[in-house]
Amino acid sequence: MTERKPPGVSWETWADKQIREAEGRGEFAALPGAGKPLPSLDAPYDELWWVRGKMQREGLSALPPSLVLRKQAEDAEQAAMQAATEAQVRRIVGEINDKLREALRRPPEGPPLGRGLFDTEQVVADWQAARAAQAAQAPAQAPPPEPEAPVKGRRGGLFRRRRSA
Repeated sequence: MTERKPPGVSWETWADKQIREAEGRGEFAALPGAGKPLPSLDAPYDELWWVRGKMQREGLSALPPSLVLRKQAEDAEQAAMQAATEAQVRRIVGEINDKLREALRRPPEGPPLGRGLFDTEQVVADWQAARAAQAAQAPAQAPPPEPEAPVKGRRGGLFRRRRSA
């Protein structure tokens, strides 16, 4: 669409022609999101929708750093409880404790952090207790019954033909 509008042609006609030619060349065929509904179609109107979208795409946050760290601590605690091994639990708790330790040393902007370091051994003990409870509960559940094998050589059921007499 780098060509200029010829004189004497209305803008609407010229723009429609440009779009029609681009469709003919297939320039609209492989656009991302083609055939999918708009993601915010059912969302209420927001005057700053583009700002929020840009912040989400860039991974930015409007929250103060102390609240972001609190949220990270909560997420780390949940991730530790869902970890597969004790080493993963210790790694997750160690990483969040490093961040918390730095925040306690140099308090971030915003409201007070309001939380201390995680006790690694306590988190590991809680994780082990949760795993033991899951293991104790698993055998108590009976396996689902196996379906009966169909009778071979016989057609029956709803779709059997009737013979006229």
